[in-house]
Amino acid sequence: MAGAPRPLIAGNWKMNGTQQSAAELRRMIEGARDLAARVDLLVCPPATLIAGFAAIARGSAIAIGAQDCHAEAAGAFTGDISAEMLKDAGAIAVILGHSERRSGHRETDADVRAKALAAWRAGLFAIVCIGETRPEREAGQTIATVGRQLAGSLPDRANATNLVVAYEPVWAIGSGLTPTSRDVAEVHAFLRAQLVARYGEAGQGIRLLYGGSVKPSNAGEFLARANVNGALVGGASLKAEDFLGIARAVA
Repeated sequence: MAGAPRPLIAGNWKMNGTQQSAAELRRMIEGARDLAARVDLLVCPPATLIAGFAAIARGSAIAIGAQDCHAEAAGAFTGDISAEMLKDAGAIAVILGHSERRSGHRETDADVRAKALAAWRAGLFAIVCIGETRPEREAGQTIATVGRQLAGSLPDRANATNLVVAYEPVWAIGSGLTPTSRDVAEVHAFLRAQLVARYGEAGQGIRLLYGGSVKPSNAGEFLARANVNGALVGGASLKAEDFLGIARAVA
């Protein structure tokens, strides 16, 4: 594959945002006009905002995604949302296997894999999250942990159009702590090698995002590293100024 994959900056709003947040989305859309030529931008709001945000963002440089889905297309699953419903609401992607889902909802690698298949079934691309905890890192188990999660969470036949992988050290999410850019580059190099070993040439094009306390002040350092093809951004994605500042760091 010629050249590096096109960068992606994805914002995970988590359980934040109301109808009034549309004003912030409009500010993002306005500020993103000069970025469309060099970076993909994705905002993943709560499910209650997806349809409204998708309507506002239609035709702009910002796409809308979701934060989770059920593995089944429909059925007696009170409170759950299927990938098909997300697609119908206007989402183009869905975040899966975030550490907050793995810990708080006890999601396993097999659960994440089933949801990724559901996303593909509905025509969404999956952003599959992996990452080690602080005890795992201190025990020198980072590579073993992310390797196990990668192998168990990803379906076969992945490629650049249906899969993005996000490496988020669990201990860095929302903590203000971050690994060094060299540490991130080492993990991403391992992940790239694993993707190529499993998927062949297609593994070269699958985007690898870094996440974990990413902000405008440190984004450039991470995004300059090989095999870091963008960022999955938490709190900093809630404000247009910060989200767009991270996106501009791609340049």
